[in-house]
Amino acid sequence: MLVVVGLIVAFIIMLIVVKPGTRNCRWRADHRRDGPEGQFYHCVACGAQTYTSGKPPGECLQNRT
Repeated sequence: MLVVVGLIVAFIIMLIVVKPGTRNCRWRADHRRDGPEGQFYHCVACGAQTYTSGKPPGECLQNRT
């Protein structure tokens, strides 16, 4: 019974901590393509590409227009 309660608590904490906008994104830096725009990142899950100021994007950019 204690294990079941622990699993439920862990699941609820995971839902709170994990951002739903980036749940499936896996951002990877490609420093060979860095430039004046910033650091280049691409997502190996959805294929999105972008330049940022140092950190990976905080949201999925797959469906941006």
